[in-house]
Amino acid sequence: MTTLRAASALLLSAALASGCVRSYRAEPPLSFQDFPYTSLQGQAWPLKRMALPKTAETYGLATVPEVAYVELNPEGPRTLVFIHGLGSYLKFWRYQVDTFAAQGYRVIAVDLPGYGKSDKPASFPYTMEAMADVVREVVLTLGIHRPVLVGHSMGGQTALSYAIRYPEEPGALVLTSPAGFERFSWKEKAWFKRVFSSVLIKSAPEYSIWGSVRQSNFSRWRPELEWLIEERVRVASTPDFDAYAYANVRTVDGLAHDDFVRDNLGHIQAPTIIVFGEDDRLIPNPFMHGGRAREIMEYGHAGIRGSQLTGLDRCGHSVQLDCPQEYNEAVSAFLKKLPASEEGER
Repeated sequence: MTTLRAASALLLSAALASGCVRSYRAEPPLSFQDFPYTSLQGQAWPLKRMALPKTAETYGLATVPEVAYVELNPEGPRTLVFIHGLGSYLKFWRYQVDTFAAQGYRVIAVDLPGYGKSDKPASFPYTMEAMADVVREVVLTLGIHRPVLVGHSMGGQTALSYAIRYPEEPGALVLTSPAGFERFSWKEKAWFKRVFSSVLIKSAPEYSIWGSVRQSNFSRWRPELEWLIEERVRVASTPDFDAYAYANVRTVDGLAHDDFVRDNLGHIQAPTIIVFGEDDRLIPNPFMHGGRAREIMEYGHAGIRGSQLTGLDRCGHSVQLDCPQEYNEAVSAFLKKLPASEEGER
């Protein structure tokens, strides 16, 4: 697998040099705050900010951090809260936010601390439990009753932590290629902590960004997704990228420490669907475990009573972007089976 990745990196480097794919390294810097958060038609989403005093108090932060979020169709009877994955931001739900709002759902998509347009406090712990506390504070502040938590990868592990610790609060879980099911030994956790560094993230050449995004996350890459590459390349030279890189390093360590989630899946009460790409190249970890994503997802499926397991063929890790039509259909069918929303009680 390592040899294959090295070969892919060489091919991408050659493609950049030959002009077969576009290079963005000569483009002017683009800050996180300038990222266009828009629909597929280019319409700007209404961006809001929320202070998190409870989070600041719980984790002893010197200042109260703020998170950015988007809200669509605020009068919808059932609320979907979209939680992004590692290294990404709420725009990774670009094919879902407007779609589900149009179906009548109230939609909230949040940038977690350290990511996107949210604050990036160095003193925040960046564990999945802390991330879950942030999501919960957003939910409670907005007065949302029994939200459907829709989490991708790291966001899936965040949703799992939320649902385990506060089992009566979520109305349902949509776990999208979730982290949290894979077992890591103490040696592997130590390796993650030793290997991942801010310098490594900041010094990544453009061809490796193409590889990490295009090759590792997608099975059906298409040109319309190149904004993922452009924004990642152009933001790397901006002042707040250091804080983002540090957040990533801390988060990777938090992700690896998933024993709490693995050992407590039986506490989850909410109806749950696990949707994943059968061609996921990131879960299980290709450098340590290898194997197929289905094996890992079946562990979670077996541990969560009554859960539904849906694998999508020829789809990669970022399945909601890679195969949006199939993903949206699977999630829509699951949501339609849920009991009538109780949000009128909020």
